[in-house]
Amino acid sequence: MEEKKEYKKISYWTVVWSQFSKNTIALWGLGAIILLLLQAIYVPLIALDVPFYYSIDGKTEYPFLMELFNQNRFENSIDIFFNTFMILSPLFLISFFVMRKMKIAVSKILISLCVVLFAVSFFMSMDSVNTKKMYVNYKEIVASAIKDGRQADALFPVIQYSYREMDSTAQNPQPPSSLHLLGTDAEGRDVFARMLYGTRISMTIGVVAVSIYMLIGIILGAVAGYFGGSADLWISRIIEVVICFPTFFLILTLAAFIEKRTVFHVMILIGIVSWTGVARLVRGEFLRQRGMDYVQAAIALGISRVKIIFSHILPNAMGPILVSATFGVASAILTESSLSFLGLGDTTAPSWGGILNIGRQQGKLWLILAPGFAIFFVVSVFNLVGEAIRDAMDPRLRQ
Repeated sequence: MEEKKEYKKISYWTVVWSQFSKNTIALWGLGAIILLLLQAIYVPLIALDVPFYYSIDGKTEYPFLMELFNQNRFENSIDIFFNTFMILSPLFLISFFVMRKMKIAVSKILISLCVVLFAVSFFMSMDSVNTKKMYVNYKEIVASAIKDGRQADALFPVIQYSYREMDSTAQNPQPPSSLHLLGTDAEGRDVFARMLYGTRISMTIGVVAVSIYMLIGIILGAVAGYFGGSADLWISRIIEVVICFPTFFLILTLAAFIEKRTVFHVMILIGIVSWTGVARLVRGEFLRQRGMDYVQAAIALGISRVKIIFSHILPNAMGPILVSATFGVASAILTESSLSFLGLGDTTAPSWGGILNIGRQQGKLWLILAPGFAIFFVVSVFNLVGEAIRDAMDPRLRQ
């Protein structure tokens, strides 16, 4: 008797990952993106003008945790969001391992914990939750105590500057030195600290803005591609009208009408004008797949249209959408940097484009090279990863 051969079931995404992992440059790029995200989350542990603890005459205080939610120190809500994420992430990581020991499905654990973590962090970033405490210069307190001959000790992060702190001894732009690794800007603020915190702005802009226009594009493209007829006609005409306008100049026009711009305004502006490409892509995928056998079988079984669209067709169309999203993140980061460079960004946020603009105005090389290289590096990394994902999903290019 012939022995039955057992075939191991391999999912589509397993094949994609195996192909992606063969691209060494793309793996390095993915690692760089992960490091940037970790740095954005845990940057207060690297650069902040608040000590983990300080002790004067035997009295010890731990101000670090409370100052993370002080709006007089962190004016931007994005910082409060990331600070909350930083505090809660170890607790959720512990919960993940505990639930895994209980043999609960890993996918369900990750989805549940991520949703709860983001929801709590977003709630904590709202203005109604945060408090405005008096700004305290802890470095001056410790230095004054030591000068007076009192017993004082403190443990600060590696870089003892925040992105808002102004060095009174360096009001004019100062070149890089041992005190300020990337120098200071026109207001005496440490450029290295502002570069580190600027990662938060760039990553948030990229992810949120892309999420907004992906959501709009997926919904409109799915409706047009699945239903066809008048729905397809009207949505296609809307796409053609919006796509006629140059995206960046349309964003500039809309931004000019907003008096007090914030990072959230920039995200929304990028999101509401950049959805046309995704909509056309999704529409094409739905037109291709709605006539396939599995869709006709689902219709014959009486499954609702909403479930067919979002549970059957959309998962099979996610490949090209994912590639588009990866390139979109790089494009959104570049757009935000351009807006900040032109003075149309959030002035309270330490944007790389804003630092670059100051460097152009002051004619200081270190204020141009640092943010310029950062923007180039991040955009290049996302584009490399996007190209690798596209190649991995293309059966003709598989190795």
